[in-house]
Amino acid sequence: MSEEKTITEKEIHTNTTLAMPVQTDTELKSILVDYVGDKLNSEEVTVNMIAEVLALDFPEFAYAYAEENFLRGYKLGLDDATQLHTTQTESIVGKTS
Repeated sequence: MSEEKTITEKEIHTNTTLAMPVQTDTELKSILVDYVGDKLNSEEVTVNMIAEVLALDFPEFAYAYAEENFLRGYKLGLDDATQLHTTQTESIVGKTS
């Protein structure tokens, strides 16, 4: 019998990608890491640090990204709800026939 791993609510909402240090393998990453490192006085720059500095220094970009992400998620939720309703209706109709 296998044991189920129980995770906490904090673990569910933790995005490990945000805590990753950024590898400067492209010119843009190098520019961002240098800028954020200088601004925050940090030698190791994480994805989260870059996101926060972008949100402060370039809110138009952060807003556009967040809006697009929200709209895609909202559409996906509506699509899922529509499909769920259709599936439930078909199964009920199939049982009564």
